[in-house]
Amino acid sequence: MNVIVDYKCGNPASICNMLKKIGFQSVISDDPEVIRKADRIIFPGVGSFDFGAGSVRKSGIADAMEHKVFKERTPILGICVGLQLMCRTGEEGVLPGLGWIEADCVKFDNSRLGPEDKVPHMGWAEVTAKNDAGLLSGFEEEPSFYFVHSYHVRTDGDDIVAATAHHGYDFTAGIVKGNIAGVQFHPEKSHQFGMTFLGNFMRWNPAAQ
Repeated sequence: MNVIVDYKCGNPASICNMLKKIGFQSVISDDPEVIRKADRIIFPGVGSFDFGAGSVRKSGIADAMEHKVFKERTPILGICVGLQLMCRTGEEGVLPGLGWIEADCVKFDNSRLGPEDKVPHMGWAEVTAKNDAGLLSGFEEEPSFYFVHSYHVRTDGDDIVAATAHHGYDFTAGIVKGNIAGVQFHPEKSHQFGMTFLGNFMRWNPAAQ
């Protein structure tokens, strides 16, 4: 069972619809017991770091996901705020993140942005694959994805950086750590590129890497 986590922070229905278009059925759920039965988890998010961090904890969703991710090694994909919540901290708020990856969520550094580089960063940007474990493969041209964000992930090292994009400077657009993957962009808003990416995730077998 493929589960899209609903913690009232985003629009999981758009992800569900795109998965259906490419031949994958999924359920949207805020029930920790449903999440515990998942074979694959998508952890989306739009909005503020603190709202997401508070919501995912008080609902019991965080405990269910951590059991799946660390005990059962279930593949999980964080999208936008979902990725950011995997970090230790977020500059946007005061609540701690989940601490699943060696990274923090920081605001775009205005001192490194040009006059044309607006925050929030909104629109299409090319993404360059690094150690992506095959998640950013199968494209006929350089993939471009849709972004809407004022914050991005800053990792302790390059070993978990799966992709970068550029907005004034290069920033982390995706991470992979074992069975944990996350992207700053919105594949569900990225048309054919997003479909290819989500298809890659749905077929991804991190145990074989």
